[in-house]
Amino acid sequence: MYSRFHLGLKFLRYYLAASNGKGHGMHSPFVFEFITKVLNDKTIYPEYKRVESLRHQLLNDHTVLEVEDFGAGSVIDKKTKRSISSIVKNAAEPRKFGQLLFRVVKYYQPTTILELGTSLGITTSYLSLAKPGARLITMEGSKEIARVAQRNFRNLEIRNPEIIEGNFDTTLSSLLTHHSSIDFAFIDGNHRQEPTERYFNELLTKTNNDSILVFDDIYWSKEMETAWETIKNNAAVTCSIDLFFIGVVFFRKEFKEKQHFNIRF
Repeated sequence: MYSRFHLGLKFLRYYLAASNGKGHGMHSPFVFEFITKVLNDKTIYPEYKRVESLRHQLLNDHTVLEVEDFGAGSVIDKKTKRSISSIVKNAAEPRKFGQLLFRVVKYYQPTTILELGTSLGITTSYLSLAKPGARLITMEGSKEIARVAQRNFRNLEIRNPEIIEGNFDTTLSSLLTHHSSIDFAFIDGNHRQEPTERYFNELLTKTNNDSILVFDDIYWSKEMETAWETIKNNAAVTCSIDLFFIGVVFFRKEFKEKQHFNIRF
């Protein structure tokens, strides 16, 4: 994991080189639409308040959980104690990006949604509320965290999330054998190069022309930077958008040439 100082320098270089995020001079109609209709949609949707009320509640919950963490920076199969409030502060997707994911799903209307990394269900709730009729599968390695997430879904009265517990290394392959296509996936689990690239390659077998894959924390470490480079350069990816904290890839065949954009957000 990069230090905050190192990450700050990377962000500064990125910011100075990236396009301004307004869509001016954008030659790709698809990306222009993404910028103007999704990225810069300033609508205050009522669903935002519901999810952020949940976040506020969890930030004040000091219940301690036994957490199994299979990702980077953890000791695999060992349990550590963490409070719900600290998990929200350190692991939950920030409001800005949770609401962006909501808008992506609301605009493109995927039928099958997959999330790798439920955590306490804040991002899952955004995904669910964006399209309540979607098939939404969310995967979580820690049983206790999954239990709290399930409780949060009940409190928000959202019914479509299906939680699959266990290590993604074993649960993802099994899940994908039962699905012909994944329309949208948010990958926020194991922040290491090899697993991230492996999850991408597994998901690649289930993508279609309209599929969207979103990867979190693409500059979190050197390994994640390398994984992001590998992913966006894959021959199947026809368009990628780098927002620094997250990366988005598309597979649309109508693009005659591979396109990559760094956009301020």
